Amino acid sequence: MLVTFKSHASADVIMLGDAAKKLIAILGKDPHGAQGIITAQQLPEAIARLKAAIEEDRARQAELERRRTEADEAADKEAGRTGMAAPVSLAQRAWPLLNMLEESLREETPVVWGV
Repeated sequence: MLVTFKSHASADVIMLGDAAKKLIAILGKDPHGAQGIITAQQLPEAIARLKAAIEEDRARQAELERRRTEADEAADKEAGRTGMAAPVSLAQRAWPLLNMLEESLREETPVVWGV
């Protein structure tokens, strides 16, 4: 399933369902609803929530990286989890949506999905 976020302030942002649902929940909306809206008045809180989640994810990733050993790196390499095969972080997935939210805030226009 794909979820398409739309705003008159920017290009559409298309995400796979699971990633989109996680971000929708972070924004404080119902991730199981087929449609949703972040009104212009709700944008500042949604942006703050998303930025906080990005920072938490970055801190968690930095801590995991700090604890990695050579054995961990060898195991990842053997399992094919290096370079482009490495998992995509929440921060990487969230940036396009965050940019859309910020552009929408500047233009005072809502962000919708499922419509």
